[in-house]
Amino acid sequence: MSLYYVQKLLYQLNRDPLVRKRFETGRDELLAEYALTAEEHDAIVDGDVGLLYVMGVNGQILMHYSALIGQQWDEYIQAMRAGVEKHGPVRAGLYSMLKDRRR
Repeated sequence: MSLYYVQKLLYQLNRDPLVRKRFETGRDELLAEYALTAEEHDAIVDGDVGLLYVMGVNGQILMHYSALIGQQWDEYIQAMRAGVEKHGPVRAGLYSMLKDRRR
């Protein structure tokens, strides 16, 4: 998994209008510039916020991507919950450590 490249792409989509335009008009060419797995590619193309969350995408980055694809706040939260139900626990990144934290 190339979590770094997924997050880099989503960050750039969130911040750069030219990258957003390319995403809308030449998505395949844009995505080919990032070292993505097939699963990552498909999750981005499909707007699968739940799967992206389970992959470990940072919530701040994912929140803006969710808004970019037209999801309301409650849909974003539900997508993350549904992602865990469908795909299992978060695989990588910050959120994967929360379950292991000792009190």
